[in-house]
Amino acid sequence: MPFEIREICVRRKTICLGCVLLLSSLMGLAYAEIKVTVDYHGVETATKDFKFPNVPSPSKDDVATRAKLTLVDGEIDPNGADLEALTDGLLPSMEDEPAANFFFNAATMGGRFSMDLGSVTEIAEVNSYSWHPNTRGPQVYKLYASDGADPKFNATPGGSLDPVTCGWKLIAVVDTRPREGYGGGQYGVSISDTSGVLGKYRYLLFSCIATEADDDYGNTFYSEIDVIAKK
Repeated sequence: MPFEIREICVRRKTICLGCVLLLSSLMGLAYAEIKVTVDYHGVETATKDFKFPNVPSPSKDDVATRAKLTLVDGEIDPNGADLEALTDGLLPSMEDEPAANFFFNAATMGGRFSMDLGSVTEIAEVNSYSWHPNTRGPQVYKLYASDGADPKFNATPGGSLDPVTCGWKLIAVVDTRPREGYGGGQYGVSISDTSGVLGKYRYLLFSCIATEADDDYGNTFYSEIDVIAKK
């Protein structure tokens, strides 16, 4: 075989190998994808058991149980529970039980709170639960996460400060509002990754938004938030 032809064949083989490596890399990137699963029970079918077909039932002992919660922005409604109600493993027994749920103050458009897990943790999923017969049922929030290692890290990014600019990573955007109607009922949301791991983080930030502005009562009744570590 002439030298010139042999050289072309070698080069083609090299290019094909590069294509395979690139394709494998792209396939790996495509495989790792954030997944937001939403389950819903209507007002007539919701029960205190919070059992859903796809989203796990609330846990009584998960990583969030021992987390430190901090109000970053907004006002807690005095008719509701404190932040600790989100991680105590206790659930409301009825659809409109303010004292068993955390929610932001009436006539406000939401707020932010954070979780400090105490150390960097390999997180498999983050699950949130809510229950109310009207517009306080749906969940609308952005989930951010951080390991705290960024020199610019700000643990309490309040107001209009974009968390991404100060050491946080946007993990998911959750919005369970229906296209029509008030959306009353019981919701379970599970945020996971197709790879099995959301990431290694110490801090989680929930930036919550009211479900509507037609009246003063659009802030979601959050019943529980679980953080599940990878086993």
